[in-house]
Amino acid sequence: MLLVPLNRQGITPEISRPDPSRLLAGDPVHTTWNVEERGALFAGLWQSTPGKWRIAYDEWEYIRILAGHSVLTDADGRETHLRAGDAWVIRPGFTGTWEVLETTLKDYVILA
Repeated sequence: MLLVPLNRQGITPEISRPDPSRLLAGDPVHTTWNVEERGALFAGLWQSTPGKWRIAYDEWEYIRILAGHSVLTDADGRETHLRAGDAWVIRPGFTGTWEVLETTLKDYVILA
């Protein structure tokens, strides 16, 4: 099939948590539905419950927020609020924190 819907139907989710060494607050639970995995390309949906953890990107990621409210804070302290309808590209080298204020659902495309 060359046209693949980006939804959760029929996909067994992966459940994870941030590495304890990166965790700053709460007990966030991440649920990931990987729709596409081809070499260095990944696409799917990701959801997290509230919490805060340190992040460091070494890949490109396109995200679109479908629900919830999160805050990305870069290494210089600049905050970017992410809410339903927002779309961003996170470039390799981005470091800072990801804080989920309200359970957040996003779709993503990652090029590693």
